[in-house]
Amino acid sequence: MDDRSLETLGLADAPRDHPLLYPGAWPADSGLLDGDSLLPLDRLVHDDRAPVLAVGSNACPGQLRRKMDAFGIVSPLPMVKARVTGIEVGVSAHVSRLGYVSASPFHAPGHLRELFVIWLDDEQLAVIDASEGVPRPDGNYGRAWLPASDVRIELADGITLPGAFSYVNRHGVLHDGTEAPRTHPGQRPLITELLLGSARLRQLFGVTPEEFCARARADAGLCERGTLLFAAEKLVTTSGLEAYLPAGPA
Repeated sequence: MDDRSLETLGLADAPRDHPLLYPGAWPADSGLLDGDSLLPLDRLVHDDRAPVLAVGSNACPGQLRRKMDAFGIVSPLPMVKARVTGIEVGVSAHVSRLGYVSASPFHAPGHLRELFVIWLDDEQLAVIDASEGVPRPDGNYGRAWLPASDVRIELADGITLPGAFSYVNRHGVLHDGTEAPRTHPGQRPLITELLLGSARLRQLFGVTPEEFCARARADAGLCERGTLLFAAEKLVTTSGLEAYLPAGPA
């Protein structure tokens, strides 16, 4: 059998450990995350699980493995590549305590791109919810159901899902200077551009991406100040997905 280990496939590193790698390496195709391996899938739809549209590090097997390992969860996790119309990957308007500025979806009618749907059982869903702050009133993300009428998710076999969950940032997303949401270019170019554009951000986090990550990881209060600064400098706009967020924690 071919070696399907995450290490061999180049999918083992987790942004939780290496923040400048965010969002981490995504698989080339669909697969079953089983321990430290990514195995072939026997089917693309898993009706007994919740479909979650991953736009950032939740599509990185190394990151998913680290999240599950922290709670002792070893059950396999299907990851399915999909063609998604109506969503683009934006920049969350908060600084993560893990040392990066993460991704968040925004509504982009007619826009097509490839993303992953991860199919989660109840235990796995609870872990990912917790990692995104869903249960906390002050958490960064809410879990929203995006219906097929607004977000089309087509799998490789031609099946279109009736919808999927996605994590929508409660702070909003960063804009591109024209009030339209900006896309996430990857961590190093993003932080470089943010630091160049804000003297106040440099005062808080330093002048290099390495300094930014190190300071953010060491100080949760500093992350909160950075989040507030995004809003104070009027860098924030809406994602267009806020209407799908539940009134309380999902």
